[in-house]
Amino acid sequence: MIIDASEVSSVDFSKVLNRSPDYVSYSLDGSKALVKFEGDTPSFLIGEPQYTHSEILSILSGPEWTDPNEPI
Repeated sequence: MIIDASEVSSVDFSKVLNRSPDYVSYSLDGSKALVKFEGDTPSFLIGEPQYTHSEILSILSGPEWTDPNEPI
């Protein structure tokens, strides 16, 4: 799920695959964060848009998340 970066402090890291805020990926401008989970949606993420694996890969390869000038 993609959430506002300001919401990372409210994430219960025992309920998601990211082990801590240090393991959260952020958009290039730092305004959005990627939080991963399996199974049921954690209560603090209910109402946030959910994406399939292929949808999130497409989003993450876009200009908000990937710098086209950075070497692979």
